[in-house]
Amino acid sequence: MSKVSISRCSNYEYDNVISAVRNSMELLGGMSAFIDPGDRVLLKVNLLMKRKPEKVTTTHPAVVQAVAELVIEAGGKPIIGDSPGGYHFYNKGTLEEVYETCGMKYAAAVSGADLNYNTDVFDVPYPEGKIMKSIKTIKPVLEADKIINIPKIKTHMMTVYSGAVKNMFGIIPGSYKAEYHLRFDDTGDFADLLIDICSFSKPTLTIMDAVIGMEGYGPTNGSPKKVGLVISSTDPYALDAVAADIIGLGALQVPTVRKSIDRGLYKGDVSNMEILGEEINNVKVPDFKKPTVKVAFNLYSILIPKPLLKRINRFIKPTPRFNRVKCKGCGMCEKLSSGCYCHGERKTGGSA
Repeated sequence: MSKVSISRCSNYEYDNVISAVRNSMELLGGMSAFIDPGDRVLLKVNLLMKRKPEKVTTTHPAVVQAVAELVIEAGGKPIIGDSPGGYHFYNKGTLEEVYETCGMKYAAAVSGADLNYNTDVFDVPYPEGKIMKSIKTIKPVLEADKIINIPKIKTHMMTVYSGAVKNMFGIIPGSYKAEYHLRFDDTGDFADLLIDICSFSKPTLTIMDAVIGMEGYGPTNGSPKKVGLVISSTDPYALDAVAADIIGLGALQVPTVRKSIDRGLYKGDVSNMEILGEEINNVKVPDFKKPTVKVAFNLYSILIPKPLLKRINRFIKPTPRFNRVKCKGCGMCEKLSSGCYCHGERKTGGSA
């Protein structure tokens, strides 16, 4: 049975934050139950873009500082890292600016954590994936002994909700995110992609910054909304179900939660998990505003001129080449729009 801990945290004053994060972890057995002495621990924060903490677009540095300090107490070596979204290039200059503006330099300096500046990119086979059989990712993911996922609770105009599973999309390097958005422009396929990435990265813990979230037109243009919580779990799928419930979203409204049910990663009922600390009904935010305008799922299809978009799609969307000798009639080529992953041979160049 999955365990999800809920601790109250009224604001980002550090004494309140460290108390809430520590309590949240103690409910699960303490940080030392998950981090061994000498572990290299990637703190996978949300650094979607270069914005100050008060804009509530990114993980608050006070939460990152608190998690880093607890990791150090357990004998681990925390490394703060992410790959900013949009069309940012994944390079040291971009990381430097994002770390500074988002408060990560401060969090690292006061806690003793390191900041990741390695921008090497690797294409890693992932045969267990449903929709992705290899995943491009950043080096700190591969070097880490453990990963702690530290998302921000937000709405999302394309995926309804952005939380634990969605945050792991940040391990995809910079501009490759745009490629994945273009290749998987159906919400269901994109949700499966996000679950594949989360399953690939296997975060040891998720500690959600739900102190002040973003409501309305998230994940970048919404408004701050106090939730007043820190939510933690070893199970990112269960945590997302709980967090979505707290802000008034049902499982069927959130594609990643719905798909995690379909794939047997979450049983579809909060009653099937153990809630530690605060009770869900006592911390719900009934007036949390959801996106009210239907937006095209693929943001890049809005930003890129249509003639250019068609040419890009032709280049990055692989199509199967029929191999009559190897074909077993499984139907997988027809089912998977991103190409045949069994016995077909892909004809074009996008990453699989």
